[in-house]
Amino acid sequence: MKRNSRSHHPNQRRHSHTDFEAEARPRTEDYLFDDLLPSLEVPFLLILDQVQDPHNFGACLRSADAAGVDAVIVPKNHSVGLTETVRRVACGGAESVPVVQVTNLARAMQRLQKAGLWLVGTDDGGERTLYDLDLTGPLGMVMGGEGKGVRRLTGENCDFLARIPMRGTVECLNVSVATGVCLFEAVRQRETKAGA
Repeated sequence: MKRNSRSHHPNQRRHSHTDFEAEARPRTEDYLFDDLLPSLEVPFLLILDQVQDPHNFGACLRSADAAGVDAVIVPKNHSVGLTETVRRVACGGAESVPVVQVTNLARAMQRLQKAGLWLVGTDDGGERTLYDLDLTGPLGMVMGGEGKGVRRLTGENCDFLARIPMRGTVECLNVSVATGVCLFEAVRQRETKAGA
């Protein structure tokens, strides 16, 4: 078996972590609707409903960057900000993916729907699975916060509520893990459609 040409010192980190030279700042709702959305052919957004743990938020940003998400939308209140811990866990995702803070998440979601996006939320009790839905068009993937998941009003503003099929004994996934599953199912579908 051929070894990788790059050798790693036992104490050397294998993952590239941000050095904080680029400053990550949250964007405004005006940026989202006036600047970003008009520039996108097929928007791909991640909406996080009150994620409060910095490690979860950082991991979600890292997955969002890896999946090619155009922006991450969060409510201003009851959500963790772009802290040093978030940026460290995101490994550069906080600097590369715009984070948009909105005052009223439900109203922002309604504006996204009017702009042509389909909003898909996750719910353990959803009748359809994530794999039953077409995730190839303009999309906002809506993930709930720790513990309570997607809030009632947030869920009511989704076009679809879907569940991730669970085969084991645990009832649900951590929000950052579930985010990765959902985003990369959308990536899989989009790449399959592009190659068809």
